[in-house]
Amino acid sequence: MKIALVTGAGSGIGRAVALAFLKEGYSVVLAGRRANLLAQVVAESGAGSRALAVPTDVSQQESVRALFAQIKKTFGRLDVLFNNAGINPAAYIPFEDLTLAQWTDTMDTNLTGAFLCAQEAFRMMKDQNPQGGRIINNGSVSAQAPRPEYAPYTASKCGVTGLTKCLSLDGRQYNIAVGQVDIGNALTDLSAKQGRGVKQADGRILAEPMMDAQHVVSTVLHMASLPLDANIPFVTIMATKMPLVGRG
Repeated sequence: MKIALVTGAGSGIGRAVALAFLKEGYSVVLAGRRANLLAQVVAESGAGSRALAVPTDVSQQESVRALFAQIKKTFGRLDVLFNNAGINPAAYIPFEDLTLAQWTDTMDTNLTGAFLCAQEAFRMMKDQNPQGGRIINNGSVSAQAPRPEYAPYTASKCGVTGLTKCLSLDGRQYNIAVGQVDIGNALTDLSAKQGRGVKQADGRILAEPMMDAQHVVSTVLHMASLPLDANIPFVTIMATKMPLVGRG
């Protein structure tokens, strides 16, 4: 039985991926800041002891270390990390009005959180027998073509892209495969506002086409299912008609 860790598992894409992993027979560790939401996902899954909720703040090193200690104690190994936790508290705030706290909060969760979880996963995957595993980072199409007034989020996701490239190289010697999924306009409770209307590069507010989040889930499951001698370094999945290609 394979062991997967999903961060940001209490809602949105993380919740959907965690439930899908459980349905596929994985044991899944669900990490997130809101214990009540994690508990709801575990209860909904009906997976019993295969689902383990561990309240975690990925921006805090001690919290991440405690998470991985619990994984090792409970399951003894880790096969897949879906580095999904992310926030965007500073969306649509003019760049000159951003506070340092808004910038730092975004970076701490989206980039430092991905680094901390990947580092602990590297350590575990390097030392376990059989050696190796897979890390899938949740990037964003925002790193390919930013939205207006999105500087902290876009910068953090550009950092995730650089992290993915470095880890893909550094993981080779330990049989650790690292890839990234860049998502555009997957419909979740958190992204629903984009379907109602968001600011465009020319200043207009327009509703954007959305896609079913299950398409993202199936993409992540496919990446996770590959043998470790095969990898998808980067994949973009997006609503076909969203204004990404040619944005601006």
